[in-house]
Amino acid sequence: MPTDNQPDRPLVAGVDSSTQSCKVVVCDAVTGEVVRTGRAGHPDGTEVDPRHWWSAWQEASGGGLLDGVSAIAVGGQQHGMVLLDESDAVVRPALLWNDTRSAGSADDLVAELGAQAWADATGVVPVAATTVSKLRWMADHEPENLARASTCVLPHDWLTGCILGEGSSGPRAWTTDAGDASGTGYWSAGTRSYREDLLALATRGADLAVPRVAGPSEVVGHTASGLAVAAGTGDNMGAALGLGLVPGDVVVSLGTSGTAFARTDVASADPSGSVQSFADAEGGFLPLVCTLNAARVLGAGAAMLNTDHAGLDRLALAAAPGAGGLTLLPYLDGERTPNLPTATGSLHGLTRSNATPENLARAVVEGMLLGLAAAVDAVRAAGCPVHRVLLIGGAAASVAVQEVAANVFGVPVAVPGAGEYVAVGAARQAAWALAGGEAPPVWDVAVDVTVEPDEAVRDRAAEVRGRYAATVAATYP
Repeated sequence: MPTDNQPDRPLVAGVDSSTQSCKVVVCDAVTGEVVRTGRAGHPDGTEVDPRHWWSAWQEASGGGLLDGVSAIAVGGQQHGMVLLDESDAVVRPALLWNDTRSAGSADDLVAELGAQAWADATGVVPVAATTVSKLRWMADHEPENLARASTCVLPHDWLTGCILGEGSSGPRAWTTDAGDASGTGYWSAGTRSYREDLLALATRGADLAVPRVAGPSEVVGHTASGLAVAAGTGDNMGAALGLGLVPGDVVVSLGTSGTAFARTDVASADPSGSVQSFADAEGGFLPLVCTLNAARVLGAGAAMLNTDHAGLDRLALAAAPGAGGLTLLPYLDGERTPNLPTATGSLHGLTRSNATPENLARAVVEGMLLGLAAAVDAVRAAGCPVHRVLLIGGAAASVAVQEVAANVFGVPVAVPGAGEYVAVGAARQAAWALAGGEAPPVWDVAVDVTVEPDEAVRDRAAEVRGRYAATVAATYP
């Protein structure tokens, strides 16, 4: 069937099944041009019945959106635990990455094996977000549900299986990919294999099946209507594919969570747990640092100041770098990196002279980004050069965020054109699977804005970073 703009070119679709919504893009398989989009919301919360994801998918892809599409892939939120019984029915609501009830379970797992051993075995030291920690929580707090479970899959695996079955119930041949599997804590990016001993450790010996890990360009099946379905991947791996990362680029994503990641050919093993050595979606590695607090910090700051995001931007830009000495630790939802799941946000250095709306707005923007600056430093320490930061996510459109980011990161900040890069990356994977080539197709990514660091405030930016690090260390010794 002809495309909207290029009658001789095939169409592919990519899905971003994120924490907040399901987004679908239909792309020209050759150029990557987005020709159609759809979207539907997900329920809020840290545990969700996966059937809501299927309903959102149906709504987002409805109305003929997939007409003429030849292949599809799903990018999904990482780490979520979906337990299925022998009939592949959902046992309980999925625990999502941002559910921190498993923080104590993560600590137990690290104590039992040792942080270095976890880093060496899988590249991931368990934290509350990690699937392996959620399984230990199940073993200790809901053993009856774990006993009912036959299989554990991830959110993108579950939606991929449903698309293949076109919503029908009953047993499925579950698949995942290396990128998403590498975030579980029981699959090794370095050896490209499951660690069944670690899975058994987490579940206290429960017999639990896991999906087959498909190849990065594999077609894992076809729907009854003939649509080829690729392996899919995790959301961060999808974004890397959508952005076409090259050495020297580091992505900082400012969505519900904040992430910093880069592509490399070498696995890392960080016993501190800050850098997680994930696999990417192309056969390499994706060292990544994740924070729980990103764009929603700006929303909270705007609410405190009784303004909107545009108003917060104006106020922040009216204040000098350093916010008059105010420092915000933005741990509004606890924190993942540093590993402080029970922390709360705190404002430091408040005096009568700096207690202005402008300084508070500036401290909100700086606080959010200073946590990500530490993440970029950790990615650099893992062996990835940092010549440029690609800033993506909803908060990347903020002029104040762009300006502050360039100065606290100390390198040029490029803001690609607005786009659903996880979904576009999934579509690129679908195009790769459809073509059967050795590498994904080359799709251009336009950069809308590039902001250079301001040399005039370089010393002030260094001072602000030092003050932030000292405040974190003093508050959480």
